[in-house]
Order: sequence, then C-alpha cells, then structure tokens
Amino acid sequence: MLEDQTDNLLNADGNLGIDSIEAIQPDTEVLEETAIAETESETVDAVAPSLDGELTETNTIIDAIADTNAEESEDETLKERHDIPMLDYDTLSLEALVDELKNLVTNEKVMSIKDHVEEIKKSFLAKYYHLLEEKKEEFIAENTDTNEEFQYHSPLKTQFDQYYSLFRDNKNTHFKSLQTNLKTNLENRLAIVEELKELINPQENIKDTLKQFNELRERWKNAGPIPKDKYNHVWNNYHFHVENFYDYLHLDREARDLDFKHNLEQKQKIVARVEELVHEEDVNKAFRELQDLHKIWKEDIGPVSREFRDEIWNKFSDLTKQMHDKREVLFENLRGTELENLEKKKEIIAKIEVLATEKVNAHSQWLGQIEKVEALRTAFFSAGKVPTEVNEETWASFKTAVRNFNSFKNSFYKDIKKDQNNNLNKKTALVAKAKELQASVDFSVTTPIMKQIQEEWKQIGHVPRKYSDKIWAEFKEACNHYFDKLKEQKNEENGEEIEAFDKKKAYLETLREFQLVGEHKTDLDSIKLHIETWKNFGRVPFPRRHIEGKFNKVLDALFEKLSLSKKDSEMMRFANRIDNLSENNESRKLENEKIFLMRKIDEIKNEIFQLENNIQFFTNTRNAKKENSIVLEVRKNIEKHREEMELLKDKLKQIRNLNQA
Repeated sequence: MLEDQTDNLLNADGNLGIDSIEAIQPDTEVLEETAIAETESETVDAVAPSLDGELTETNTIIDAIADTNAEESEDETLKERHDIPMLDYDTLSLEALVDELKNLVTNEKVMSIKDHVEEIKKSFLAKYYHLLEEKKEEFIAENTDTNEEFQYHSPLKTQFDQYYSLFRDNKNTHFKSLQTNLKTNLENRLAIVEELKELINPQENIKDTLKQFNELRERWKNAGPIPKDKYNHVWNNYHFHVENFYDYLHLDREARDLDFKHNLEQKQKIVARVEELVHEEDVNKAFRELQDLHKIWKEDIGPVSREFRDEIWNKFSDLTKQMHDKREVLFENLRGTELENLEKKKEIIAKIEVLATEKVNAHSQWLGQIEKVEALRTAFFSAGKVPTEVNEETWASFKTAVRNFNSFKNSFYKDIKKDQNNNLNKKTALVAKAKELQASVDFSVTTPIMKQIQEEWKQIGHVPRKYSDKIWAEFKEACNHYFDKLKEQKNEENGEEIEAFDKKKAYLETLREFQLVGEHKTDLDSIKLHIETWKNFGRVPFPRRHIEGKFNKVLDALFEKLSLSKKDSEMMRFANRIDNLSENNESRKLENEKIFLMRKIDEIKNEIFQLENNIQFFTNTRNAKKENSIVLEVRKNIEKHREEMELLKDKLKQIRNLNQA
C-alpha cells in the first residue's frame, strides 16, 4: 500500500506528482520542529558523509576527483580529452609532429586536444630550435669572411605556425563564448535557488507549489555549466533547499524510507561497479569511469538513511582509494620505464661527447662521423620520455653535446675554407680566360690553350658549395661555346679534306709511273713541281694521313736516283715533311722537332769539343809533327760532326723561319 502511494507521488522523471498530493496533508507543527534540523543534518552528511573518521589521504583523493568533475562541468568538452590517446611526441620527427597537429586541429574539439597540442608544441619547438642552432653554426663556419646575415626558412615551421594559430583562434573563440555563458548560467542557477527558498510558504496552494517546484527542477537541469570555482558551493546550496522542500511536504516516514531505499540501491550498484573497476586492466580508463561515478553519486542520487549513510560512503571511499593506489602503482611503473629511458639517453649523450673529441682529417671521414651523430640523434628522440624533473636537464645536455660536436666539425671545415676560397679564385681566373677565348677563330692556336685550361680546372680542388654550381656552369658554357664552333669549322672543312685525299690518291698513282729523264736540272725541277702540286691539294682527313707517308716514300726513291748531294736531298725531304706538319696544324710535333734539333746540336758540339781536346793531347807529344792514323781519324770524325751539325742548324733555321712566317 505504501509502495503504491509512493509511485503515485513520483513521476517517471523523479518529479513529485500533483494528482496525489491531496492525500498527504502537511503537519505545520511537526514541520516547524523537525524540518530544519533533519534537513541540515542530512545535507551535511550528504555533502561530507565521511568527516567522522575518514583519513586525510582519502579526503585528499576525493577532493581531487571533485575538483576534476567541477572543471569538466564548467566545460563539457573536457570530458572527451581522455578519449584521444596522448602519444610520446618526443619520439616523433618534425614532419610527424606537424601531421599529428593538423589531424587534431582539423578533426577534434578544441578543449579535447589542448593538452595534446601543448605537448606537440613543446616537442616541435625544442627540435626545431635545435636544428636552427645547427644551421646557424654551419652558416657561420661557411661565411666567416662575409657580412651576410643568417636566414633559414623551413616549410615545416610555416605549416606548424598555421595549424597552431588555427588552434589558438578556435580556443579563444571557445573561451569567449564559454565565459559569457558561464556568467549567465550562474545568474540563472542562483535565481533558481532563491526561488526554491520562497516555495516554503504554508499559505500557498500545495498543488501550485509542487508544480512550480517541478518547473524549477527542470530549469535547473537545463541551466548549463557554471564556473568551476562556484560549482560545489552552488550545487550544495541547491541540494540543501531541494531536501528542505521535501521536508516541507512532510511525506510520511514509510514513503521517505522507500526513497532512501531506492537511493541506497543505486549507490550499491555504483559500489559494485567500482569493485569491478578495481580489477580492470586499463587503469586510466577505470579511473576515468570512477570520476564519472563520483559525479553521479553526488548529483543524480539523493541521500540514504542514517544507518547506512556512513557505511555505504566509507565503502565507496575505500574503493576509491584502492583505485587511486592502483593508479599510483602504474605511475611508479611508468616512472621506472622513464628512468630506463633516462639511462639510455645518458649513454647516447656520452657517445656524442666522445665523437666530439675524435679528430679526423678528411672530408670522407667527417661524413662518417656526421652519420654516426645523426643515428644517435634518432636514437635519442626514439628513447621515450624521462622523468619530468630531469627532462630539461637531459635535453640541455643533449644539445650541448651536439653543439660541441658541430663546433669541432666546423673547426675542421674552417681550416679548409681558406683552401676552397683560393680554389675559387683560381677557377674564377680560368672562367675569365675561357670566356676571353670562347669567340676566337684562330683554332690552331686557341685549341691547345683551351685544352690546357680544362686540364688545369681538373687539378684544382673544391670551392665553397654555394659557388660550385654557378662557377662550373659558367666555365662549361664558355668551353662548350668554343668547342662547338671548332666542331662546326671542322665539319665545314671535312668535305674539302676528303676531296683533297681523293686527288692525292689519284695523283699518287700517276706519280708511280713518273720517270726521270737523266738531266739533273730538269729532273730536279720536275720533282719540285710534284711536291708543289701535292701541297696545293690541301690537307686530308686525320684518319687518312697515311697517304703522306706513301708520297714521301716515292720522293725518297726519286731522290736516290737523282744525282743530288746528300745534304740537298736531306733538306728537300725535311722541308717537305715540315710543310706537311705545318699544313695540318701539328704545332706540337713541330715544337718537338725543334727541341730535338737543338738537343742534337748541343750533343754534337760537346762531342766536337771532346774530340778537339783529344787532338790537343796528341799534338803536345814528341811525335806531334808526324800525325799518326789515330789523329787523322779523329780529325775526319770532327769534320763529319761539323757537317752533321751544319745540316741540323739548317733544319732548325727552316723551322724557325716557318714559325716567323
């Protein structure tokens, strides 16, 4: 019977019904004597049921949960922050950090990611500024002789700034809207509390009062979030006056006990769920649910009877402490992992410090050292988090070690910088020379010079990297310009050379049939005419130069038949050979021939000098008047050498006259 009566008093949403309110008449005297005392006692117990004997540590844990719930009630988007995994951002590269920031800012609510974004920002800026320091040190090392200011632009930094600015704008917009709403909602809730106070009026019709009470409850339900620092106070005040209103209605004891029983069952369900959560493997997830259960316990479930109040609360508090202790164990395990990571990072830093003292003297060796440091850098960033209290110190030690290595490396490159600048000056001079000669059409003179310039270029070492491509492009362009013209000129001459070869080949066949008439002058003039005709045909292609040798063999045969002196015959042969070399721009062979003649003349001079000394020895003896056969032989030898030397001098003179022509 009592249960039926209670069901009629409560709607499905928990509001008191109006239809059955007449069945219960308020007892004003009892109300005045007991309502306030009971309500105050119950409210105090509901707000802090464990003040009697609850340990300070447990109270601290409960207070921390209450503060968290108050914060989330202020901004409901905070509830979703635990649903997004917090990655170990220190292990990610700059590119990966930008991608992660983009994903969060464009796909998630701003307050759900605020902690994530700040961690990304911290990791990104630490790595970026470290990179910036390295680039600056490299720039200073490579530009010691200039006043150029250091500049470094990273597309990744630009992207990061764009996404972070978007996050900041979204956050500012969110907070601006939130602050306005919080103030309005707080004013509305305080007004509801004031209206609740005014409901306790025995002169009012109970039906109208109950209707107004249910409207106030509905308004409270939809009033929205308020500032977290006001949350607990405003809620406790509201809860006190709601209970006070129940007492004002003076529901009979049995109906009230039934309500207490319902609340107890709900709280027992929460306790049972927390007992399950104690054994949940995902401790963070379980603790998050525990926070929600605390909020339901406080906001959605009313008080229980005094006999169960402390017991149920103490059990809930004890389980809460167990959950907290379990999470602390998890944190300790994580701290153990962080300490292991710290040792790994210390080892990495030590290895970098060693590399900063190993002296190497070649660029290839330094490339190996740089590769080692890059591998250690990657290992450092992949090692994971270290304890918060030593994070800055560890990062500073790492930066110092890398900076010392870079300084050590840069000192090596500073030493070779001077050599590179000297090489740059040499190559710049060669570029100027090549540009000066690139338009020349005196191919016989310019071609050897251009080839020599190219050979000198190969012998010069490296130049500063920022000039390397530019100066090589200029040099290559000048050389290509000249040799393209040379190729065009050779292509034009090629047809004439083939024609000259065909003529010489046909003429050589007719020359084989030529016969001397036996008259010296006539035969000599005929041979000279053949030589002149042969020369007038012109130069032949280089691969077919063998035809010149065949012509010389024919001449040699004719000279043997001709009654010429040995000297005249030799000079005519030599003149023909020298003319062929000159016509074919064989300047190197001509120069070699000249050097050979000069050396040979010096050798003969020395030989003559030695022979004359020998004769001087013999002429000072007693038999000087009677020159023996040895002396005569020496004199003949001297004369023979003089004739050979004169022939060589005539040849040398002929070459020199050719160069002067």
